[in-house]
Amino acid sequence: MADTPQAYLAHHRQRHLDELVEFLRIPSMSAPAESAGEVARAAEWVANKLQHIGAEHVAIMPTGGHPVVYADWLHAPDKPTYLIYGHFDVQPVDPVDLWHTPPFEPQILDDRIVARGATDDKGNMFLPIMAVEALLATTGRLPVNVKFFFEGQEEIGSPQLPAFVAAHRELLACDAVLNADSGQYSETEPAILVGLRGICSFELDVVGPDHDLHSGSFGGAVQNPLHAIVMLLDSMRAHDGRILVEGFYDDVVELTPAERQALARVPFDEDKYTAELGVDELFGEPGYAPWERTSIRPTLEINGLWGGFIGDGEKTVLPSEAHCKVSCRLVPNQDPDKVLAAIRAHIATHTPPGVRVTFREGHGTPAYVVPSDLPELAVARAVLTEVYGREPYDIRMGGSIPVTTLFSQVLGVHSIGFGFGLENERGHSPNEFFHLSGYNQGQRAWVLLLERLGA
Repeated sequence: MADTPQAYLAHHRQRHLDELVEFLRIPSMSAPAESAGEVARAAEWVANKLQHIGAEHVAIMPTGGHPVVYADWLHAPDKPTYLIYGHFDVQPVDPVDLWHTPPFEPQILDDRIVARGATDDKGNMFLPIMAVEALLATTGRLPVNVKFFFEGQEEIGSPQLPAFVAAHRELLACDAVLNADSGQYSETEPAILVGLRGICSFELDVVGPDHDLHSGSFGGAVQNPLHAIVMLLDSMRAHDGRILVEGFYDDVVELTPAERQALARVPFDEDKYTAELGVDELFGEPGYAPWERTSIRPTLEINGLWGGFIGDGEKTVLPSEAHCKVSCRLVPNQDPDKVLAAIRAHIATHTPPGVRVTFREGHGTPAYVVPSDLPELAVARAVLTEVYGREPYDIRMGGSIPVTTLFSQVLGVHSIGFGFGLENERGHSPNEFFHLSGYNQGQRAWVLLLERLGA
């Protein structure tokens, strides 16, 4: 019988791994409407697991979209309360033919678990659940008060969460958020996440003639919507990566030389980076290192572009419509609404003649920076130093986690990232995986974190 939380985790390692495999089999993609039932099934799986480990007040709560799962354990008088956050929805799996194994048939291969959601975020959100199970099973209590808050819509921008969190302020009240949707620098090098970029997105529909035309009969006399959308998108970004939308950079605050120097402590091997990505060379805004371009500088990226005939063979058509999806990563002080307004004005000015453009805004959230004096940050730093045997790097992540800003604005609390995924684990891409080393280190670290926070 295991008498310590760490011994318990070692004793039950295979059972926990089997449970994670079961969890990963659920195709809980939040984007396709037809997968809503699977997202709900994943919520049921999470709720059942929380109930089984001894969490209380377990509830699957409706949001008007995909649900959230709440649970708590609040029997530590005079101790702080922490909200543990993660998400059980996953990205779509397209293109399926690039997967080496079926995305929802998890495989243990070469010391990694391969499946959609393995690292983002099912594997990572499972770690604190196991840690709480181990603590309750061996000590009968937790060192701190804990609230679990797991959502099913993070991958689509958490559209219903602002209203939900605002309506449940008292239920979710806490001293800080422990965010399992995060990562480390490498298998042997820890990291503390001190900042996240924000995001805004939009879609364009460009319409020309009211039906597809024969390109021989009409080409040269009628504006081609595909050419028009390409010209419009090209007008937004210079060939060296600088954004050309007037007003885009107005509120960007440059980091001081000292701040840039501190972040530059993180090692960067450009040759290894390019090799892992399968590219010949890197690209980006002049005057900034590659790691700065992906963390402290704003971007504008085309995520999808389509129109006309894309089947096998030839069809010489001048299409009636063209479409695109675009997202911008934002840095501190940029307002998503203001950025989208600048882009809308740019489109009005630069739309080629002969087409009509419909602009549809997507979700938006500001960037988030963790206060350097947050007490939980120091505790997390000490835990990671013990687990990895070295001091963690301070990093700013290029991605966005909308709820961090939401928790700050609505609950008045800060979030620290405490996840164990790695950038090379192909999150959002075919053949996503989670290193078993991170899976193992993460269990131990979460137990230590909860113990030290309650000390």
